[in-house]
Amino acid sequence: MTFNGAWKIDRNENYEKFMEQMGINMVKRKLAAHDNLKITLEQTGDKFHVKESSNFRTLELDFTLGVTFEYSLADGTELSGSWVMEGDMLKGVFTRKDNGKQLSTTRIVQGDELIQTYNYEGVDAKRIFKRA
Repeated sequence: MTFNGAWKIDRNENYEKFMEQMGINMVKRKLAAHDNLKITLEQTGDKFHVKESSNFRTLELDFTLGVTFEYSLADGTELSGSWVMEGDMLKGVFTRKDNGKQLSTTRIVQGDELIQTYNYEGVDAKRIFKRA
């Protein structure tokens, strides 16, 4: 499938402002901007296996498209939500457990890049990954 493979962070756009909007403190924001994130995605039908590896943690999770699951961001923020496929794009809608606010994210492969976008309370950001 399109998303299958290992992806390594290449660059960020507006990520600092996004994290600030999320309420992540300055020290954690500075560290996260240089987290050296690597994501490995394996898709089999509507099931995904994801491995995230960064300077701060290694996490593996499985999810099925359209099925709600729990997830914790690297800063400890707890979310609940699901991913769906819209054409060639993965679209995730998650609700923060602490304040009930919505975080939207997408993943799409364009050329040799995996582009992950985020939106939280009107602030957009992108993280662009290259094949590892």
